[in-house]
Amino acid sequence: MRFLFKGLLCIFLCVTLLLPSSAGAEIVSQVAADVEAQLVTAPSAILIERDSGQVLYELNADERLHIASVTKTMTVLLAMEAIDSGKITLTDTVTTSEYAASMGGSQVFLEVGEQMTVEDMLKAIIISSGNDAAVAMAEHIAGAESAFVELMNKRAKALGCKNTHFVNCNGLDETAEHYSSARDIAIISCELLKHPKFTDYSTIWMDTLRNGEFGLSNTNKLIRFYNGANGIKTGFTSEAKFCLAASAKRDGMQLVATVLAAPTSADRFSSATKLLDYGFANYSVVNAAEKIGELAPLSVVGGKTETVIPAANPGCSFVVKKGNQDKIEISTIYDEPIKAPIKKGQKIGQSTLLINGEKVAVCDIESTQDIDRMNIATMFGKIMKIWLCAKAD
Repeated sequence: MRFLFKGLLCIFLCVTLLLPSSAGAEIVSQVAADVEAQLVTAPSAILIERDSGQVLYELNADERLHIASVTKTMTVLLAMEAIDSGKITLTDTVTTSEYAASMGGSQVFLEVGEQMTVEDMLKAIIISSGNDAAVAMAEHIAGAESAFVELMNKRAKALGCKNTHFVNCNGLDETAEHYSSARDIAIISCELLKHPKFTDYSTIWMDTLRNGEFGLSNTNKLIRFYNGANGIKTGFTSEAKFCLAASAKRDGMQLVATVLAAPTSADRFSSATKLLDYGFANYSVVNAAEKIGELAPLSVVGGKTETVIPAANPGCSFVVKKGNQDKIEISTIYDEPIKAPIKKGQKIGQSTLLINGEKVAVCDIESTQDIDRMNIATMFGKIMKIWLCAKAD
């Protein structure tokens, strides 16, 4: 009887414990972005590693500037998100309005009433920077360009862009109220690169529309001449000067370089090239989950299941100086005791990653499963098991 009482007391304590803390992650980088060497001939620029969001270089990155057709990074992002959500499909027919056909500047010369698929409109926007195609796509998604622009500004705010405001979907005829910054464009570009379908189009050097009758040539020369280039968008107006959001991927590291207000077209491409070269030469990206690897099951207090399988947060990545990828040491600490109930993805510990004793990242260790708190039925079953085992002894 005394043994049975101890069993009941133990289980009662287990099921009355508090919930563990919620998930969160801290990233500490090795990178120093205050590079003294002149890497660009433009007044504003930034270099970012996409997965970690780590800034590798910046120069006046928060200055509000005109961005010309680099505006279309947001237009295309909203189009990709509309496709992913099922709102539109690549095979949908887009009909050109009179307003869309009236656009000047870079265009694919859409005629009023002309119809193209969403896919062909995207090619026209991404490859040839078609202002008319951008408006046609905006109208197809939101019903009117003005409504689409409202979506653009809401999405920019949601992404954390602090120095961005759009008044149109293509960057043509910019006003004082239409602006962005190198940092914000890099943020939008990083989000855009999460959509694999985008790079299917942005890496095309030459293509055609209208059954081969109209040629498309990529305005981003890096696609042809820079190793690993996979996007993103050029821009030019007399007010904005020469702008470029450029991206490239090598050895698993995806970099995004933004150059705004360069004096010449050659300057924007050479500046972006220097930024990308600098990033690839000096840094590597490490996925913490891959470094940490598989973890042993852990005991759970007060749960229907007695153990939980932990795993590192798969989105935790960080940048290290090149050559340090194999010098990483890992120290893992768990929240003890681990108490039910537990939700899948809930933080139950953390790993600290160090290089030569210097902390370079902290990554959450999370539960890979839901574990409910022990209920009365489960509790009774455990009590009976304890009692039967004790009686057998």
